[in-house]
Amino acid sequence: MTRALRLIFMGTPDFAVPSLEALLYSPDAVVAVICQPDRPRGRGKKLEPPPVKRLAMAHGLPVLQPGSVKDDGFVTTLAHLQPDLLVVVAYGQILPETVLTLAPLGAINVHGSLLPKYRGAAPIQWAIMNGDTESGVTIMQLDRGMDTGPMLLAAREIIRPHDTAGTLAERLAKLGAQTVVRAIDGLKKGEIHPKEQDHALASYAPMLTKSQGHVDWTLSAARLHCQIRGLDPWPSAYGFLDGVRYRFFVPECMGKKSSEAPGTICRADQNGLFVATGDGILCLHEIQPEGKKRMPVAACLHGNPLQPGQMFT
Repeated sequence: MTRALRLIFMGTPDFAVPSLEALLYSPDAVVAVICQPDRPRGRGKKLEPPPVKRLAMAHGLPVLQPGSVKDDGFVTTLAHLQPDLLVVVAYGQILPETVLTLAPLGAINVHGSLLPKYRGAAPIQWAIMNGDTESGVTIMQLDRGMDTGPMLLAAREIIRPHDTAGTLAERLAKLGAQTVVRAIDGLKKGEIHPKEQDHALASYAPMLTKSQGHVDWTLSAARLHCQIRGLDPWPSAYGFLDGVRYRFFVPECMGKKSSEAPGTICRADQNGLFVATGDGILCLHEIQPEGKKRMPVAACLHGNPLQPGQMFT
């Protein structure tokens, strides 16, 4: 098939924006965009459109925001658009069989890991939290399972020592955009063929919860270094001091031992907040006291002195 394809794009957050942008400038035609409904945000709880919707509207594309993709009326509307292929990037709902089989070429997905590793909702975060040194994206055909479909194309990306989930996601979003365009071109030309995953090697990356951010200072500095970066920007790592919640960012392992109990502040100055762990000292360069903005530790100390000997719980 060498003619231009009719594509329906399904995506919602920032991670999906580069892929939609790339497809808009590809030889194929995006005939509609599907994203999650507008959500209330901010203190005023004003309804805000998701990032993908804003981009689609800027290009004059039809946008559909069904409450449920299982709705018969929605499926009928998709069918009337006569798509050749559905492209899904962090859409936010599991697609039923009626949607997966709607287009002749099916549905493909941009997943933020090297499958079959890290199937599930939070592959980027778990890769960093587990201390991996490599990640990537996989373009796969969607089936009824959770990221279990055949793979079309993969691309690798190094995880840098100071990467957070946010910085890695930004790079993988761009890599995914480049890779999905290549995959579609390869499908059209018959140069790319689906390859079954080795299900025996599968691992899972479940959705994160806020409670996972509560720091266990008995863990090693190296483990906490990975945890704090993997939870940045959401839900973020945190601890309590005198009943006040503090969120922690930009960690650095100091490679030093401490005789203090885990969670004890060893030092707090313009160079950072140094806290004892179960193995080594962790320096935090940014912090966010409850009710305030994220800031360098030096700025926090001006109005909120943290003293050696105090302990985070």
